[in-house]
Amino acid sequence: MLKKTALAALVAAALPLAQAQAADYKIDSEGQHAFIQFKISHLGYSYILGDFKQFSGDFSYDPEAPEQSSVEVKVDVDSLDSNHAERDKHILSGDFLDAGKYPQASFKSTGFQIDDDGEEGEMTGELTLHGVTREVTFDVDHIGGGDDPWGGYRQGFEATTTLNLADFDIDMSKFPEPMRSVDLYVVLEGIRQ
Repeated sequence: MLKKTALAALVAAALPLAQAQAADYKIDSEGQHAFIQFKISHLGYSYILGDFKQFSGDFSYDPEAPEQSSVEVKVDVDSLDSNHAERDKHILSGDFLDAGKYPQASFKSTGFQIDDDGEEGEMTGELTLHGVTREVTFDVDHIGGGDDPWGGYRQGFEATTTLNLADFDIDMSKFPEPMRSVDLYVVLEGIRQ
């Protein structure tokens, strides 16, 4: 009986320590340690590369239970930059993203399945773009985590997915097939709160 009581006490004492490992992180977009980049074919001959300069969000991560991780990100669509002002204006127009009508895109995770080593996985969530919400899945890699030189603690991840633009009511039917999807590459470094 004494052994069972001691074991129960040990488990109860350990639970708060395990729970303490879970932490919330603010995405460090202000420090330029986070990026949302895109790549789309240009007529099947080359690529247009760009990113969104303004976004914010947070994530929760527990290295002992990474499957419980979650993330939420909001993006200012009109912060798109493809290094060509006239092209950006056209992409943001009613012909494509219609940023005047749909100024914000967002992603909120709904689940995370990890592989055996806990460093890679698939994060599923709801992506809202162009006024349409669809379930999408990102392939996620844990880059690393630890102390920073300023007394903080950080975690970093990278993620990729490919979006079919028609799924978000963005009509690309006038363009060659390779232009009808866009690749997203996301790097999120967060500071523990």
